[in-house]
Amino acid sequence: MQVTEEDGGRLNAFANEPRMVLIEAGEGRSRNRLLLIGGLVLVLLLLAVAAAIS
Repeated sequence: MQVTEEDGGRLNAFANEPRMVLIEAGEGRSRNRLLLIGGLVLVLLLLAVAAAIS
């Protein structure tokens, strides 16, 4: 952490920022699609469990 000293002796700490990673065009689409399909399956499964319980 980066720490600076302000007037009056107060310490002010700043967190280190993470490195930026550039994504090429079209690189993240397959991962986003897989995450969307997984979320949809999870929601449908939860609805099926709720219907079975009630």
